Amino acid sequence: MDIRPKLLLHCCCAPCSSATLERLQRDYDVDIYYYNPNIEPEAEFRKRAGEEERFVRAFRPDGGVQVIVAEYDHEAFERIARGREQLPERGERCYLCYELRLRRTAAFAREKGYDCFTTSLSISPYKSARWINEIGERLAGEYQVPFVHSDFKKQNGYARSIALSREYNLYRQDWCGCVYSRMERERKIAERQQL
Repeated sequence: MDIRPKLLLHCCCAPCSSATLERLQRDYDVDIYYYNPNIEPEAEFRKRAGEEERFVRAFRPDGGVQVIVAEYDHEAFERIARGREQLPERGERCYLCYELRLRRTAAFAREKGYDCFTTSLSISPYKSARWINEIGERLAGEYQVPFVHSDFKKQNGYARSIALSREYNLYRQDWCGCVYSRMERERKIAERQQL
């Protein structure tokens, strides 16, 4: 009998989890942990969570992957963003947001007895895999649960996520989910319209 390590995969949305899950399921028994207090409004959080569940049911109709949706705790994100509202995307606020989400994932992995954990965040071309792996490794030491290093955008991972999103008709958004990302997106759209 093939016994594979039980891995907890933090996911932010169905498009990011798609190619990540496809790759990881070859070597791991994967469950998905959806914890994203940065997303607002709550309706957007719920929409993305529902889309994650819909994708997993379609992708793994055998029921081999459990989707765990954590509570919506936007105040946790607001605490780490406070005083950093004006910082640019991909700066300190984002680093702390990655840490917030990975810390909760590591704690849940330890509590529930997972063999290891990782995140789909590194599939995005806008997120630093170096930061994500640095945070994951530090938290692995704190929580005594190994972190699986990754840069899922490599080996055409991001392109594969786009292809799977089309195949499964997934809801794709063009901002990470936080108000600051959405405001930056709206500013860029306005600038393009003025040209």
